[in-house]
Amino acid sequence: MCLSKIRVYELAKMLEISNKDLLTMLEDLGIDAKTHMSSIDNDAAQLVEETIRKKEAKQPPKTQKEETKVKEKQTIRVREAATVKEVAQVIDVPVAEAVKALLDLGIMAPAGAQVDETILIALGEAYGIDFEYEEPEEEKVATGRPVFHGKHMEPRPPIVTVMGHVDHGKTTLLDYIRQTNITAREAGGITQHIGASTVTYEGKNIVFLDTPGHEAFTAMRARGAQATDIAILVVAADDGLMPQTKEAINHARAAGVPIVVAVNKIDKPAARPDRVRQQLSDVGLVPEEWGGDSIMVDVSAKTGEGIPHLLEMVLLVAEMEELRADPTVTPEGIVIEANLDKGKGPVATVIVQQGTLRKGDIILLDTTWGKIRAMLDSRGRQFLKAGPSTPVEILGLTSVPQPGEHFVRVDNEKSARDEISKREQEKRESENVTAKRLTLEELYSQLKEGEIPQLNLLVKTDVQGTNEALCAALEKMGTNEVGINIIHRGVGRIAESDIMLATASNAVVIGFNVRPDKNAERIAEVEGVQIRLYNVIYDVVDDVKAALEGMLTPTIKEEELGQAEIRQVFKVPKAGKIAGCYVTEGMIKRNCRVRIIRDGVVIWTGSLANLRRFKDEAKEVKAGYECGMSFTNYQDFREGDVVEAYELVEEKRYLE
Repeated sequence: MCLSKIRVYELAKMLEISNKDLLTMLEDLGIDAKTHMSSIDNDAAQLVEETIRKKEAKQPPKTQKEETKVKEKQTIRVREAATVKEVAQVIDVPVAEAVKALLDLGIMAPAGAQVDETILIALGEAYGIDFEYEEPEEEKVATGRPVFHGKHMEPRPPIVTVMGHVDHGKTTLLDYIRQTNITAREAGGITQHIGASTVTYEGKNIVFLDTPGHEAFTAMRARGAQATDIAILVVAADDGLMPQTKEAINHARAAGVPIVVAVNKIDKPAARPDRVRQQLSDVGLVPEEWGGDSIMVDVSAKTGEGIPHLLEMVLLVAEMEELRADPTVTPEGIVIEANLDKGKGPVATVIVQQGTLRKGDIILLDTTWGKIRAMLDSRGRQFLKAGPSTPVEILGLTSVPQPGEHFVRVDNEKSARDEISKREQEKRESENVTAKRLTLEELYSQLKEGEIPQLNLLVKTDVQGTNEALCAALEKMGTNEVGINIIHRGVGRIAESDIMLATASNAVVIGFNVRPDKNAERIAEVEGVQIRLYNVIYDVVDDVKAALEGMLTPTIKEEELGQAEIRQVFKVPKAGKIAGCYVTEGMIKRNCRVRIIRDGVVIWTGSLANLRRFKDEAKEVKAGYECGMSFTNYQDFREGDVVEAYELVEEKRYLE
């Protein structure tokens, strides 16, 4: 080596070992190195290299049997009330095989039996695994992090939140990082994701949460959720520590999140980065170059100076944190953003923390549930699956969740519905509020948003033959996607007990040639239960069919709007590049989705940020007219490029 000094993390990278292993080796050799940012001299580095060479020379290559033995000593964590089936899924063996393995050891335990110490020890002996129980639920809530488990743990991208005082450059820093990534990638690169942005640096991904500040960061933590792995604290070099800076530090510390300080605006004449370091030292963040353990990087979000080093430090901290997850376990994660879209219904941006989320999965959240009918990125592309640390927009929830809600995949819709019903009932009881029941008139609007996946009915008729015929006609209308659930069928007047059953089941009461008694009418009015009375069987079928059609998952289709040609590119101060376009076909609408095509190849897909006719904003521009366009976080367009505009629309489906 020709270097007189080298940092620990740089040496670890050269030697292709982890920072943690290198620090342990340095301690064993009596070399003083507190952290991965510590510097060691040339002699110490050579001593490390010689030690590694000697160990490799002495150690014979492992046989396949020895390598298998090492794997067999893996420790797997399971929850205390786990069943044999759940444990089998965690260790990735067929359930029947696990049950047979227990039988061979003299233990009779079906798939649904809860495991105890005896069963876990037996399964451990059968598969060479040491089992231990997960941390208690109270600890999980306190930390807000999922208990990562599984036998296929892999490194995952770090999830980063940018915090700091207003006007210190948080947004500018994020914008520069995204913009750098755009020019570095072939197909148009990164755009601003819904709730999160994924940036690639040195072949590794970093996920940046687009939170407005530490208030949102803490609002999520208040719900027992924590999506952030690393916090970047932005401090202006010409301004120093401000009250909001100190608040951000406290919020990050309370969450137990490592802090990387970005000393911003070093390009300004009044910049005093050493003064900032002194102020940070006074509040307990001592720079590593001053003997502390806080990483601080001088950057300019305006010019880009120091940004590569900042990203390198983020990846270094991620490596030290050993961020890993198993993509094969049951998927779970956190809601980042959520809203009610007029066209799509309830929409939520989530980050998958572990496991792999797939289209069609049924997920249970804190206040709602749903079957994922689509997963999209910010460019409108549909995902079939999303692994750990992947942000996606999901469609198919029954209602809008709150940011910070935790989700987990469940096996079936019934368990999800039952759990949400239980939670809602507990909430109603605690608030002592009478629940509003469903009416058939409300079904179309509510079911269109996926709020009710199954229609519960209570059917009363005048005679048994009519009851059997009506119930048979109604049950035939159910499909794999929407269902009819007749919770009770009977003959005679609609009684008080019928209304109470409908109340508990959130059902609509169907009466055919019968009437409710006075008590039943009174309770139905108080409880908000709808009673529908008929004397023609086809009227019943038509009304229920209309309700069920509202429950069908709509088909998401792409509707083409028009095309435009970029004929001139303008540079506008502060606004960036504007595309001067001529609309050749159809029309271009404000806020529509667009593709930019060059030589017949799609080079970028995203959304239209601005549409203007001369100096005025326009709602739409039709064929034969000129307009100006700008695109969300994309400026690498040229004259001659074609802009293709489209919308994602939902088409209502009908029962055959």
